[in-house]
Amino acid sequence: MSYTVKESNKKEVVFEITVSAEEFEKGLQKSFVKNCKKFAIPGFRKGKAPRKMVEQYYGEGVLFEDAVNELIPVHYDETVKNADFDIISQPEIELVSISKEEGFVFTAKAYLKPEVEIKNYKGIKAEKNVYTVSEDDVNREIDTMKERCARQVEVTDRAVKEGDITNINFEGFCDGVAFEGGKGENFDLTIGSGQFIPGFEEQLIGKGQGDDVEVNVTFPEEYHAEELKGKAAMFKVKINSVTEKQYPELDDEFAKDVSAFDTFKELKEDVEKKLAEQAEKRTKEEFENNVLEELSNIVEVEVPDCMIEERIDGLANDFAYRLQAQGMSKEMYFQYTGLTEEAFRGQFKERAEKQVKISLALAKIAELEKIEVTAEDVEAEFKNMADAYNMEIDKVKQFVREEDLKEQLVMNKTVEFVTENAVEGKPAKKTAAKKTTTKKAAADKEEKPAAKKTTAKKTTTTKKTAAKAEDGETKAKKAPAKRTTKKKAESEE
Repeated sequence: MSYTVKESNKKEVVFEITVSAEEFEKGLQKSFVKNCKKFAIPGFRKGKAPRKMVEQYYGEGVLFEDAVNELIPVHYDETVKNADFDIISQPEIELVSISKEEGFVFTAKAYLKPEVEIKNYKGIKAEKNVYTVSEDDVNREIDTMKERCARQVEVTDRAVKEGDITNINFEGFCDGVAFEGGKGENFDLTIGSGQFIPGFEEQLIGKGQGDDVEVNVTFPEEYHAEELKGKAAMFKVKINSVTEKQYPELDDEFAKDVSAFDTFKELKEDVEKKLAEQAEKRTKEEFENNVLEELSNIVEVEVPDCMIEERIDGLANDFAYRLQAQGMSKEMYFQYTGLTEEAFRGQFKERAEKQVKISLALAKIAELEKIEVTAEDVEAEFKNMADAYNMEIDKVKQFVREEDLKEQLVMNKTVEFVTENAVEGKPAKKTAAKKTTTKKAAADKEEKPAAKKTTAKKTTTTKKTAAKAEDGETKAKKAPAKRTTKKKAESEE
């Protein structure tokens, strides 16, 4: 095999690659062995005709396509390995000439990694919110444990009160006519949950098991069913049964039941410790995300479309995977939303471009700062992954390429480097995602859906690190921690 660089500029390179007749012959023979059973020639059992007879009967080029498809990736990869180009796309292949006597020639056009300029990446200003744990946070976590241990006990000697679970049959009427969707049987309704129309649940309070109740309500003006908006309705309700939750005492016996601790004091201290760890991690990761957000604003790079499209592929596939986990196909989603494939992918374009910019910036910083990882670092990470998934290391290595993992670790170290050299403060250029007050930030944090990590994809720094920055990914996101500014936190000490 030989190659020449036919064209080259800052954005792309075109190789012209020649595969010799000898190499082509080996590929043809391999193709024949693989496909011989597909050929049926009169006078021969299927798959038993010699190659020369097959080529005469079907034509000399019968094996060309399969052989070329096998040989092109091998020779292209070898060319890329030998050539001094940083390629970031799959090649566009074009066959130039082909014959048994001369072999074949093809061109491969590929896009190059763009030039990146980044200055002042040390000392990036980013907002930092410090999360702390209050006594209320600890109590809420313990209340959650208590809720899991609650027993439901049937109540027959008193009337319904708020918090009770009533099992009811009901049927709704408007103007004396039963309406569609207004009937149910053996429905468990928790009084005070707000599951039903406003005013419905309150009218069951004071009633008892076996009672028939007429409940009069008015549908809200914003009700989802057009024909019921703002209408008065009457529900005939039968209370089949009433149950209440009985909670355990918060004592040492409770601690033994729900944990490995012998006393309630030890349990509470452990809960506080874990919440503090989550809060600290949340603080660190959110600051890291804010730093990466600011990094995307200072990097100067012309992002190639192919990199954006590849990242869009990843984001779109992740979204489709989450839909599937909820029992919905992408096609169903399109029907419900009215989106086309093009519009669906378009939703991810801005985010994809930002993620690619962050990835390119980190790669450039790693180069400038000569950030590297050792073989021991890589092996240790393989072991961590094996332990996390309860797998043998060799098995993990079958799914994760060493080069990909090495790249990921370099990027992780680069993120740490940039974050450690960042400073707390208002960034010079505000972004829409930034939060300006503690109260608003807390509200924003609650409303924002948790990001889901990419699954069933090979580990690459480019995708994981950039995605983390854009989505605000943090494992401690749901920790019931209170957030203060750094200044406030210090004053409280």
